Formats: sequence, C-alpha cells, structure tokens
Amino acid sequence: MAFLEIKDVHKRFGYLEVLRGVDMSVNEHQVVCLIGPSGCGKSTLLRCINGLEPIQGGEIKLEGDRVSGPGVDVNRLRREVGIVFQSFNLFPHMSVIENVTLSPTKVLGFSKAEAREKAMALLSRIGLEAKANEYPDRLSGGQQQRVAIVRALAVEPKLMLLDEITSALDPELVSEVLNIVRDLAGQGMTMLLATHEMGFAREVASKVCFLYDGVVHEEGPPEKIFGNPEHERTRAFLKRIIEAGRL
Repeated sequence: MAFLEIKDVHKRFGYLEVLRGVDMSVNEHQVVCLIGPSGCGKSTLLRCINGLEPIQGGEIKLEGDRVSGPGVDVNRLRREVGIVFQSFNLFPHMSVIENVTLSPTKVLGFSKAEAREKAMALLSRIGLEAKANEYPDRLSGGQQQRVAIVRALAVEPKLMLLDEITSALDPELVSEVLNIVRDLAGQGMTMLLATHEMGFAREVASKVCFLYDGVVHEEGPPEKIFGNPEHERTRAFLKRIIEAGRL
C-alpha cells in the first residue's frame, strides 16, 4: 500500500476541469516531483491533497485512510500534511518566531515555551535563529521562504507539499531554499513538490510525474523521464525546457 494514493481525482472550477482523472502514488520517504507546463494542474493537485480545495470525483488516501470527500477531519489532515506556497504566506504582523510557533500552540497544544524551543531549533537548522524576532518584511525572499518551510515543519507533518517554492525568488536566492529541500530529502521526509527547477528535480526526485492537460501523462525515475521519455508530449516539453537553458 502506498503512503499517499491518488485515484481518478477530478477537480473543476465552474466549467473548467483542471484535474481530469489524476492517478498517482507516493511511497513513504519518497520525493516525487511534479513537472509540466503552467496550467496543467500541479498546484491544484497539491491544494486538493491538503484539503484546501474539494474534489468532484475520485479519492485521496493517506496511509490507507480516506482524506478527501465528506466527513474528513480537515484539521487533522493539515497536521499530517504540511504545505508551502510560492508566495511564502507568512503573517506580516507576526515576527518569525510567532509565525513558527502559532500552529504548534494552537493546533498541537504545545506550551509557548515548548513551541519556542522547537522553533528555535528549527530556525537554527536553517541558519536563521538570529532573525527570530524580525518581521517578514525585514527578510529577503529566500529567508522568508525558508521560514515558511520551517513553519510547515513545526507541526511535524508526515508529508510535505511544496508548490513552486522558488518561482517567486530572485535566481541568487533559489539555492538557499533548495538546499533545505535537499536536507529534508536526505533525512527521509516524504515530499511531493511541483517545480520548474528541472535540474533539481533530476537530482533529488525518487520519481518524476509529468502532468499534461489535467492527467499524469508519464511517470518514472528521473533518469528515464529526463533521459529517455516515452511520450511525444513529454519530449516536446523537455525540449522547450532545454532550449530555455533550464535543464
């Protein structure tokens, strides 16, 4: 049984069907990268897994338990599945330490002292303990994204979803964020990430899934998808990526 199972998932916004029967699985400790052109459904799929968007068909299971549809405990789901967005989404009126300790105190019931100790340990891991009392607007984009990752990790999720986490960053800041993802992968964190960083996907992914027109068009280990894809649409997409100098 896969750690995360996605079966025939459909998602519509009005008359627009964004996900048209997605099938995918993620095993524990795997890093699965979603690639594909803009608008293919990568971000929508992540939001459906986390319960931020309802699905209109199919089923999503985590460790064998259904986490989509009526009756799902969304608060429990979001304790187990962390998500990090491309636009950071830090609370601007809260300091770094307040952003990171909010969920552990409100959701997990940690005392303020416990939550602060854990938060400082996480911030130390990413070299930002000195910024604990700063507000987000005093941080660089790369620093804000690293804090956003730490905020998601603070509730000790079983699965991390990363949605184009480098797309809003200046090129020189991308590496500092990707280094954290490398570290998490090395520690065995189960991750599903949508990314345009093809070189990074080739390096860290256990499996790559190419989404096209709302379905998983092709999937496999990175050496197969990037080195010898089977389908013409996959080859055409990667050809454009190579021509743009991104692989």
